[in-house]
Amino acid sequence: MTRDDPSLQFEQELWKSGIQFVAGLDEAGRGALAGPVAVGAVILPNHSNPSLTLSGVRDSKQMTPLERESAAPRIHETALTWSVGFASSDEIDSEGIVRATRLAALRALESLSLIPSYLLTDFRLELPQLDISQTALVKGDALCLSIAAASVLAKTARDELMRGLDSAHPGYGLGKHKGYGTPAHRLALKQLGYSPVHRKTFSFHNS
Repeated sequence: MTRDDPSLQFEQELWKSGIQFVAGLDEAGRGALAGPVAVGAVILPNHSNPSLTLSGVRDSKQMTPLERESAAPRIHETALTWSVGFASSDEIDSEGIVRATRLAALRALESLSLIPSYLLTDFRLELPQLDISQTALVKGDALCLSIAAASVLAKTARDELMRGLDSAHPGYGLGKHKGYGTPAHRLALKQLGYSPVHRKTFSFHNS
């Protein structure tokens, strides 16, 4: 682990207090113009040293696609349980991005094989509707290994889904930009209009 890698400091403090199942959560696709928002949830073990097996796992935005694809299987194998939940573009349009992101987070948590007793979430991913103790960390994906691992799983799962949507909705380049507002994507939107997977409430000028 390098100085810049996320640590287990937050998890270890909770483990020492007797809290066994600590779930880290992070999202991907919040600011995209097309496709779903995804939330990853990861519970790491407190009986081994996940920092060793997950060396190099950090904020997914700071990793290359190859690094993320290599890290995801290691996270799957290391975690006690993991999941990724989605909320569709239609749900984003009808509920708003904040509520839709929370919906994706709830789906991820419901799919875990263990019930978490504490949540560590990236900033803006608080889940006030849950009766589970939780802490939202500013730049959590850069500081906390559970959150960083969740960010990698959310990103890789969403990227895979967007490649599938590219085949179903050709012409937009969804497999390349993953739905984000690149110049090429904005040009395609102007030429082709919205597809069924575009977020109608997001303007072309949002990013």
